[in-house]
Amino acid sequence: MAGLNDSDDDISAAMGEFGDHVDNAIFSQILEMDDSESERDFSAPLVQNFFEQATETFQKMDNALVDKNLQELSSLGHFLKGSSATLGFSKIRDSCQIIQQYGHQLNVDGTPEEDESVCLEKISAAIDRVKVDTSELEKLMEDFFGW
Repeated sequence: MAGLNDSDDDISAAMGEFGDHVDNAIFSQILEMDDSESERDFSAPLVQNFFEQATETFQKMDNALVDKNLQELSSLGHFLKGSSATLGFSKIRDSCQIIQQYGHQLNVDGTPEEDESVCLEKISAAIDRVKVDTSELEKLMEDFFGW
């Protein structure tokens, strides 16, 4: 995968390797904010901080799931959805949307879901999925930024 010192073509090819993990149009805008393509002094720390934030949020989600605290789960899903959407991390954003919706006892289509146990099952599955997606994306970003 392309690193920090590669050409624009190499970077475009590397971003292609992100697949459906990343909205390349959004992520490209983040990369454009760097003063230097070779140092990525804006984007690299931003992405690193996201993964630290995600790890902390997953711990809070796990605790809220044990406590069956749907409102907290919804809030945490909303929080991480916003952070991931800002960076263009599509798969993470989409799973967090599911967590947020079911935390409000709403199906993905917005219809009410009265059964709390169904909501907790859907949230648990979404948390499992978002953790895997985050781990996969973190590896891709490590390769991209050369950490």
